[in-house]
Amino acid sequence: MTKKFARVSGNLPGVKAKQLVERRNSSVPKGVSNGVPTFVQSAEGALIHDVDGNTFIDFVGAIGTINVGHCHPKVKEALHKQVDEYIHTGFNVMMYEPYIELAEKLAKIAPGDHDKQVILLNSGAEAVENAVKIARKYTKRSGIISFSRGYHGRTLMTMSMTSKVKPYKFEFGPFAPEVYKAPYPYNYRRPSGTTEDQYEDYIIDQFKEFFINDVAPESVAAVVMEPVQGEGGFIVPSKRFVKAVYDLCQEHGILFISDEIQAGFSRTGRYFAIEHFDIVPDLLTVSKSLAAGVPISGVIGRKEIMEVSSPGELGGTYAGSPLGCAAALAVLDIIEEEKLNERGEQLGEVVMNRFRKLAEKFDVIGEVRGLGSMCAMEFVKNRETKEPNKDIVNHLIKEANNRGLLLLSAGAFGNVLRVLMPLVITDEQLAEGLDILEDSLEAAYSALTVQA
Repeated sequence: MTKKFARVSGNLPGVKAKQLVERRNSSVPKGVSNGVPTFVQSAEGALIHDVDGNTFIDFVGAIGTINVGHCHPKVKEALHKQVDEYIHTGFNVMMYEPYIELAEKLAKIAPGDHDKQVILLNSGAEAVENAVKIARKYTKRSGIISFSRGYHGRTLMTMSMTSKVKPYKFEFGPFAPEVYKAPYPYNYRRPSGTTEDQYEDYIIDQFKEFFINDVAPESVAAVVMEPVQGEGGFIVPSKRFVKAVYDLCQEHGILFISDEIQAGFSRTGRYFAIEHFDIVPDLLTVSKSLAAGVPISGVIGRKEIMEVSSPGELGGTYAGSPLGCAAALAVLDIIEEEKLNERGEQLGEVVMNRFRKLAEKFDVIGEVRGLGSMCAMEFVKNRETKEPNKDIVNHLIKEANNRGLLLLSAGAFGNVLRVLMPLVITDEQLAEGLDILEDSLEAAYSALTVQA
């Protein structure tokens, strides 16, 4: 294959990166994981250049943070302008207009025609933490329900809500109390001999029984759901399941919180993934691609819920920083001007079509799934037993890295390959990236077959 964009000379890490890796290992704990063993020098759009002159096509996007691409000119311009005016005053000390403007725009694009308010924060986990605080304050209840295979962060509260034990929870307990895990559909792994409708009925019944066997609905403040599970393996629930959960929340006065941190801002072809399910959540949490890599997050919610908290109960030193607000405002303009919602759908169609062809060619691909450009392949050792195949995913990612493509795994078993390329990726870059992915899979498949 002739490469136009990706370029890697020799094995990774290169000479300069190897020196930096040694320094990293000396000064940074191994608990902070790293994907590809090299260091960035510069980046633009869907391309990243490392310190040794290698160029990578980015199918990871800083784990879904770079939907508008690396170093978009309009984001850089907005940041330079903001830096020249002021960097930080602390919104709790002296307010600034970009915070208000961003809050207004987020409230406008969020689902529902009701009055909304917005609080801006720093990280995705902090947004989830504050959504929980707000829900508890409003309902005067303490229980929080998240879902099996869900991921919400690594702070104490969000780690408690997250499912995957290793590496996120092992030996980090005790965890926050009054957090409950409800069943979430995983259609690919439904019991053998069960139809999709039967399985869905069963999961919905299990959720109803959850309020009998695990926690009384009168004690629950909120249900927190990822409309598409990210770290869990890009698992997409049915519209009927999401609606059933929402209806039960409505029946029992429980707030429905949509965690849009990975799925939001055009990734699924809409501003928010929950829009695909025809419901209006009470609260939404946002971060990641909101500001193209500048740390910022937020909670968007019904006004009557949001304004229950008293002055001083919400906020933080750097919450909603001017730089984050400036970058986010530029991002929202870019999404509209470059029609990234439509682009998210288009990219998803191209990727899913290619993944389906790969599934016809390689018997280790058990399922292809996704929503918009939030696409994944689940790898198995045998399509009958569906035994997870983590080894081939790890081998595939390493092969791809060495060929100039950044990839990322997911799923409880680590056997899912997910793609989160910037939505501004060109058609040519996307095609080359998919070709590299296929060549890497071919090499990984051959290598593991020979070993077997």
